[in-house]
Amino acid sequence: MKSKSFVTLCASVAFASQVSAEKPVRLMTLEPGHFHAALVQKSMYDEIDSEVNVYSSGGPDLEMHLARIESFNTREESPTSWVTKVHQGDDFLGRMIAEKPGNVVVLAGNNARKTEMILASVEAGLNVLSDKPMAITPEDFELLQKAFKVADEKGVILYDIMTERFEISTMLQRELSRIPEVYGEQAKGTLDKPAVTKESVHHYFKYVAGKPLTRPWWYFDVNAQGEGIVDVATHLVDLIQWELFPGEVIKPEDVEVLAARKWSTKLTLEEFEKVTGLKGFPDELKDKVGADGMLEVDCNGEFTYKLRGVVAKVSVIWNYEAPEGAKDTHYSIMQGTKSSLVIRQGAEQGYLPTLSIEPVGKPEGMEAEVRKAIAKVAAKWPGVEAKAVENGWQVVIPDKYKVGHEAHFAQVMKAYLGYLEAGELPEWEVPNMIMKHRTIMDAYRMSR
Repeated sequence: MKSKSFVTLCASVAFASQVSAEKPVRLMTLEPGHFHAALVQKSMYDEIDSEVNVYSSGGPDLEMHLARIESFNTREESPTSWVTKVHQGDDFLGRMIAEKPGNVVVLAGNNARKTEMILASVEAGLNVLSDKPMAITPEDFELLQKAFKVADEKGVILYDIMTERFEISTMLQRELSRIPEVYGEQAKGTLDKPAVTKESVHHYFKYVAGKPLTRPWWYFDVNAQGEGIVDVATHLVDLIQWELFPGEVIKPEDVEVLAARKWSTKLTLEEFEKVTGLKGFPDELKDKVGADGMLEVDCNGEFTYKLRGVVAKVSVIWNYEAPEGAKDTHYSIMQGTKSSLVIRQGAEQGYLPTLSIEPVGKPEGMEAEVRKAIAKVAAKWPGVEAKAVENGWQVVIPDKYKVGHEAHFAQVMKAYLGYLEAGELPEWEVPNMIMKHRTIMDAYRMSR
């Protein structure tokens, strides 16, 4: 990425006069349709102007987005102070590019045109912070590669919102995997027994910011939202790269997809109506309604692949609603030659991510090394401890680090603001974003 100072970056797109030195970043939210577009604004930031321009085709998606921003502005505890200017019309993309009242485009919504909008934005000299996925088809992937090339040429920063890198149990899993006295060497695994597995279970009906989440109808159309393999799997592949080879560039020859499949989740009309607020299935989804009257959504998928010889498995599952007291869950195992690092989030763990160190053989002799490793980790995250359990040690994590999924958006934004100020991303980020999507597209094709 070409280096460019923060002030020069603003001036280069011809609206420096509209951007104060104190608040050099001005957001433009483009066609918001996913609640992630609002979560980017759940907090205020010193570098970001409070006025946000929203360009949208209008309709329920826009109304829900504005309602979420208003709820942040009017909450009792730490209310935000966003001022929203709405520009509504069919040519919302062209109008945004023509007017350019900001320098950072936030994209989180219907994915059918997302890659096209990413490319148009960077071609206009605008920075882009995009929700996942940035591409949902092989054709989109071709556009995305072009977008990264143009972003480099224009000196702007294209980045995706990888919130899961900021989840504390995942961060500690990565940290412990770098301590050979406890983890050993990275196991290679096989197709039947992968060395790394990441499984994500999501639910259509859930609560966000304390309120029932209303999803748009197109969320159930894989041509608009994307299948599980190209959507949620973006996070999982990102984490596998980020944990196994931190700070290293992943290349095409490093990846080989071994197996992939997809399957459907069925929803009753009543369930669909509860989560969308609509009456009846829209015409656009009628061809996905079976003879039993249930909507079939191709939202589940899994694939196994080799990354530099390490066999990894990714699995994405969508259910209608979580059991009482549960939330979206994450299971992850990294297998070393001395121990496995396992994150579980089931009923036994109170549906909270819980990290364990589980010896491959007998734990005798490992106690001292585990204590040394935890002390090293605690130097960075004070208060982290290890508690002996039946199958090894549980990593005890203070509640102050368990900030939750919604708070991770502010952490991503702060990292992105740092990249904007520096005028560049770490050298491994762009090639690895491209390889992440290339891996997913290979799995997408094989699942056919």
